[in-house]
Amino acid sequence: MEDRVSSTIRNSLFSKLKQTLPLVFFLFAALSLASQAGGGRVKRLYVEAFATKVKAAKLQEDVTEEVRKFHSVTLTRNESDADLILGGGGEIWTRGYRSFSPRSHMKLPTNGTPIYGGYLSVELKNKAGETLWSYLVTPAAGSDDITKDLSKKIAKHLSEALDQIDTARPAKPNPRPAVALAGAGATFPYPVYQKWFVNYQMGDPETRITYDAIGSEAGIRKLLEGAVDFGASDSSNAIHEFAPKDESNYLFFPSVIGAVVPITNLPGVGQDIAFTPEALAGIFLGKITKWNDPVLKAANHNLNLPDLDIVVVHRSDGSGTSYAWTSFLSKTSPMWQADIGPSLTPRWPVGRAATGNDGVARLVKELGGSIGYVEYIYALQNHLSYGKVRNQNGEFIEANLESTAAAMGHLTDIPDDLKISVVNAPGTGAYPITAFTWLVVPAHIADEAKRNATTAFLRWMLGPGQRQAAALGYLALPREIVAKEEDAVTRIH
Repeated sequence: MEDRVSSTIRNSLFSKLKQTLPLVFFLFAALSLASQAGGGRVKRLYVEAFATKVKAAKLQEDVTEEVRKFHSVTLTRNESDADLILGGGGEIWTRGYRSFSPRSHMKLPTNGTPIYGGYLSVELKNKAGETLWSYLVTPAAGSDDITKDLSKKIAKHLSEALDQIDTARPAKPNPRPAVALAGAGATFPYPVYQKWFVNYQMGDPETRITYDAIGSEAGIRKLLEGAVDFGASDSSNAIHEFAPKDESNYLFFPSVIGAVVPITNLPGVGQDIAFTPEALAGIFLGKITKWNDPVLKAANHNLNLPDLDIVVVHRSDGSGTSYAWTSFLSKTSPMWQADIGPSLTPRWPVGRAATGNDGVARLVKELGGSIGYVEYIYALQNHLSYGKVRNQNGEFIEANLESTAAAMGHLTDIPDDLKISVVNAPGTGAYPITAFTWLVVPAHIADEAKRNATTAFLRWMLGPGQRQAAALGYLALPREIVAKEEDAVTRIH
């Protein structure tokens, strides 16, 4: 009798176990996958104080509150207890005020909503100080709570990135003899190059890289003369323009993607101006000479544009930024294409000249009524207004990482020589003056130490370096381009 009862109980338990096992295995598999996706455990994150002159404590508090909502991290009170550290720096300022009254374009501070300018470079680092992810956020057009708005933007992009962040430590470079590499060229990517060369030397102290931001033309000429080890340009035609017979002796490596923006200094106008391609071509051809010209007013109904002379500022040196700017004007203005065309050294019909992106930014900042063009980060760092530009879809688009990425959305054909243009790219939300910038390297480097140091840096640039670019407003390279560049590195001999 007892045996029959025991048998009945055993059979019942076995039957229930069989029904339960699939659920057990499902839960085990789900936990296993979650563990793999999260690196084995929930990561501990510390939000440090942001390096800003104003609202630093409030910003840290708001970012912490937003990140607290994440399920993939747990916040720590001390940096020493954290696996990941989120921080950054930048500036926030008030450019003007939007009036509550629709009849008035500008009002006193007490009677309007502030129009903020500024930027915040954000980086997520591991305990060793290596950047795992970065981004650059800018204030919204109208904001009642600037730190809360910036915090939400940071949290949104960080949340999207956390699942894709590679926490693996980069391999340490193989021991090499001390070597120095010298480069020269474009000012367009100088902010990120400066950051890269400093950070690279921290990981590889035996390699010292110096860079002279003297403009694309001067840098490429130095490379051709053998005075530097690598050049840099925002024009893939740079070698062809100066030494077409030597073109096959050099390899072009896209480093990052950036945006060229029209910068303005227009007293009394706190909002960004919208520019059609026709307006920009007319201004730089000297045919539109007043800020209240009907062509400008037609695209800016909400602004009270002043009866003020336009002062054009352009580059004096041979410049890849000028090449990107004039390429856009050539693609969108038949008159510009016929009279000037795309060039590193355009024959400017009007304007005052300045050297480098920083020189143009400084001169525009000094001259009321002026307009110039610079790479995006130079506008932010110099507290300058930068205009929206109409794209192929008829949208007036502001430069930022999102609109730069949108310009890359239709890039499908990547040539083997990596000479790519996305100027005036189609697509919703695409910023139309988006451009690549290149490091130009000899295909044959006789000095073995320099050859090894050059290829090692290029591989680092395509990995850890890309994760540092967005903090300065440059878009990291798509994986498809990185893969082709990694193949190209092997062709250096």
